Amino acid sequence: MGNQVEKLTHLTYAEVPTSDPTGVDQEDCPRIGVSYIFSNDDGDLEDNVVGSEKDPKQEENYDTCNEVECSVFYRDECVYEKSLSAGDRSTYSPENLLNKCKPGDLVEFVAKNQYPHWTVYVGDFQVVHLHRAEIKNDFMTDASQGRRGRIVNDVYKFKPQKPEMVVQNAMEQVGARDRELSWRNSECFAAWCKFGKREFKIGGEIRIGKQPYSLKIQLSEKKSHILEFQSMEDLIMERRRNDQIGKNAVIQELVSHLHSEEVGTDHNAH
Repeated sequence: MGNQVEKLTHLTYAEVPTSDPTGVDQEDCPRIGVSYIFSNDDGDLEDNVVGSEKDPKQEENYDTCNEVECSVFYRDECVYEKSLSAGDRSTYSPENLLNKCKPGDLVEFVAKNQYPHWTVYVGDFQVVHLHRAEIKNDFMTDASQGRRGRIVNDVYKFKPQKPEMVVQNAMEQVGARDRELSWRNSECFAAWCKFGKREFKIGGEIRIGKQPYSLKIQLSEKKSHILEFQSMEDLIMERRRNDQIGKNAVIQELVSHLHSEEVGTDHNAH
């Protein structure tokens, strides 16, 4: 595996194996020039991943070491970074997390084999979040569904809005649902509340021409792998899928893809 991992250096998004090469989501309108290797990432999937039944011991033993360390670049500018060596990536129970939160904070709840669930803390022990195709205002302990969490204000490198504006953005959307929604998942909604950038909205960018976004996945201390995307929305969906399956599975996927490419090249040569 070591030698194979070393060869994983750079791919455009079009070169990645896809489950839907037509670029059409089952429950959404057609997308322009996009091939997804993930399913529609909504609140239902966050709660209903196969093998992700709520287990209190599992939540206590959440392993940050299997998280996928990565960076996101828009052209040459780093706009997102998740590194286990940079900042505090520790997770806390919702009860302990309440003592750390301030209105306007972004809170991420995590559990093994599940999509991360993002919320906006609005004060008075409450959060606003996109859950099962609806923007809801819930107590943090209820929104967590037993998962551990952490504050993630610093992973995106955009300039944040003032806390009161973040809270206002979130509260104004409470009650929106289904086709009224402009965000594909909880992270896009929470990040939009915090930074106010249209790139987090569905269709916020035109997917034509050069792919300006790069997702750099850190495989080891010295080895990394790069995927390219035409929009922030597409990149976030793939990165969240990686978060859900974990680092070991991501590496195995990439190695398998490389092997299949080598087999195909050898076959064509003969």
